[in-house]
Amino acid sequence: MAANKPATMKAIRFHDYGGPEVLVYEDAPKPVPGPGELLVQVYAASVNPVDLMIRSGMLKEMIPHTLPLIPGWDVSGVVEAVGPDTPTYVVGDEVFGRCEITGNGSFAEYAIAKPAALAIRPRFLDHTRAAAVPLAALTAWQAISLDRYERSLRLASGQTIVIRGAAGGVGSFAVQFAKLRGARVAAVVLPEQAKFARELGADIVIEEGRLRAKDVVKGADAVLDLVGGPGLDELWDVLKPGSSLASTVAPITYEDGRKRGMHAIAVRAQPNGEHLAEIARLIDDRKVRVAVSEVIPLAEARRAHELLALGKTRGKIVIQVTE
Repeated sequence: MAANKPATMKAIRFHDYGGPEVLVYEDAPKPVPGPGELLVQVYAASVNPVDLMIRSGMLKEMIPHTLPLIPGWDVSGVVEAVGPDTPTYVVGDEVFGRCEITGNGSFAEYAIAKPAALAIRPRFLDHTRAAAVPLAALTAWQAISLDRYERSLRLASGQTIVIRGAAGGVGSFAVQFAKLRGARVAAVVLPEQAKFARELGADIVIEEGRLRAKDVVKGADAVLDLVGGPGLDELWDVLKPGSSLASTVAPITYEDGRKRGMHAIAVRAQPNGEHLAEIARLIDDRKVRVAVSEVIPLAEARRAHELLALGKTRGKIVIQVTE
């Protein structure tokens, strides 16, 4: 009798670091959950800037992966199997959250996740839109809405925040979370994203390339930079003394802030199921909207990486895995 063949699934993988062309749609081994792990049938995933950085090899020294690798670490789906000694969830639970970024991700029919990085899917979101939430919303939540978190701006009611890149995945949540805190929001976006930024609730919209933030806003209480690059330095000029600038992309340090009489915060979002559950409640209460600009089939995931690299999205790009 022939030995049973290992179970396989369809997945996107890359065997070498490089551009979007290294992403291949192929058969891959179906994972088996170990102790403390869940196997999730993936209905949808989404793409984030860190995915592009990992695929290109930019982070290979920081996060040493074993190739071939399945990218995409945001996930929404249904618990298929529960590993030994794994509490919290049961088979059939509909969940959303993050896979471990040190291992294979969610651009596949099945993915491994840990309970602490998941939450029950919001009732008023389908899997497609739920997959757009985890990393982007957690990054914005931890940067803006937490009062006892060392990497948070701790934004308060009545304060003014400048958000550069306010129309992207993180930015679209950051604008909404800042408004929920009672803040005044100045959104820095590309001209073609201006209407979307106003729809999110921005009080001031600054079209990058046409206006400079420092010519429009003075004495701001906080800056959240989601873009980096040459435009970052002038953002310090919009702040009043003693205020804070946070960036998700630029390698800013304590010294960068100290020499200006400011605080510098390098934002590094952490997977957190409790935070996700809080965000889910806001979504279910219709206080936060989820913006999805593109939905792309798994087999065409390369196109999602290409679109995200253009930097012109409104909200998130989602990968549809299971209808």
